[in-house]
Amino acid sequence: MALHQVPERDETRTVSVNPFFGAADPVGGMTEAPPTHRLPDAPLPPATAYQLVHDELMLDGNSRLNLATFVTTWMEPQAGVLMAECRDKNMIDKDEYPRTAELERRCVAMLADLWNAPDPSAVVGCSTTGSSEACMLAGMALKRRWAKRNADRYPGARPNLVMGINVQVCWEKFCAFWEVEARLVPMEGERFHIDPQAAVELCDENTIGVVGILGSTFDGSYEPVAELCAALDALQERTGLDIPVHVDGASGGMVAPFLDEDLVWDFRLPRVASINSSGHKYGLVYPGVGWALWRDQEALPEELVFRVNYLGGEMPTFALNFSRPGAQVVAQYYTFLRLGREGYRAVQRSTREVATSLASRIEALGDFRLLTRGDQLPVFALTTADDVTSYDVFDVSRRLREGGWLVPAYTFPAHREDLSVLRIVCRNGFSHDLADLFLDDLTRLLPELRRQPRPLTRDKGAATGFHH
Repeated sequence: MALHQVPERDETRTVSVNPFFGAADPVGGMTEAPPTHRLPDAPLPPATAYQLVHDELMLDGNSRLNLATFVTTWMEPQAGVLMAECRDKNMIDKDEYPRTAELERRCVAMLADLWNAPDPSAVVGCSTTGSSEACMLAGMALKRRWAKRNADRYPGARPNLVMGINVQVCWEKFCAFWEVEARLVPMEGERFHIDPQAAVELCDENTIGVVGILGSTFDGSYEPVAELCAALDALQERTGLDIPVHVDGASGGMVAPFLDEDLVWDFRLPRVASINSSGHKYGLVYPGVGWALWRDQEALPEELVFRVNYLGGEMPTFALNFSRPGAQVVAQYYTFLRLGREGYRAVQRSTREVATSLASRIEALGDFRLLTRGDQLPVFALTTADDVTSYDVFDVSRRLREGGWLVPAYTFPAHREDLSVLRIVCRNGFSHDLADLFLDDLTRLLPELRRQPRPLTRDKGAATGFHH
């Protein structure tokens, strides 16, 4: 969540109120303009308050044209109705809302089966507010398991977590919040994610785990989870170090099971202790739901599970948040029922086809070089061709924004800070028709960009409003 500073107080600044807005005021008079940065003294009529907020939100971007975000921007109306019916139910209160709790349990069971758990009944799991919280929980479990195994040395020894430098920022947050050393495998050449052997070389007796990413946010590529596990198996044979793997399947965990069934990345690998995914990404639910699953009770230390009874009934809970609405969990269960395996396969296949087709057509323009092609996650990254000197990816991003398209441009991390890319995320709802319109707009911009004397975007961050 973004961090905001309180602006300097301006007592004169108010929200402008159109006289029509106050027509429904029961007192009979027009509503006075309320202040912007302090609570107004008097209440507003509901219609007036609605219109003021509605009008300001009109200046937000169109979420359907936001090709930066991975989160779902379209659901069926029936899902919206169910979410409205459940938004007042507190997900944590399982005694008061037992059926909502049951739907959560069913979702966990479905995911355990989808991710090929050897014994689905042994799997422990929960819903979260998203993959960021799920990753925090998985990291906490890894650290606690390591601390128990090393009780004679901890807290004197400092734990570390090994991962590629391309991890989502939530993993950096985990290491900062829970005082774990982040050991990052840098990018090298045309390798933009973790290298199994390089990861193993960073491991030692204080390594709590290694993170593999099924779908990097930088370029949409899958990390080689099976090869990573094999390298750690070899490490254990040589040294005796038994280091678990957590798979961050924020996006790919809801793509690979349907489109890449022969890819072994999940609980079929004995070294995979836990997996997370975002229901609100390719799980096809509006923002606000993620999932964390552990192979068995041993993978999730019992002391991390809290039991409370002050809402009525015994409630085991493992989460950073406490109160939250049940709407997104219900929407996830609805989507699982609605689509089933064949429905998910059809939706994800269509999305991947849009991505690969659009990537190929952009490549054919001749101005860009593809880093990925959308054939893993329906996401691809591209940069300008070597002979393009009049503009850069930040110029392209800025000009596309003028047409309403939000396409992030950013630089890669160490050791590829020299590489700046555009990334296009194709989601359900971004159809072939919308892809055609996007390509038309991009093609229309190129003659102007080619006539520039040099790249013109000075403030690279402001060009996209996007930061990894």
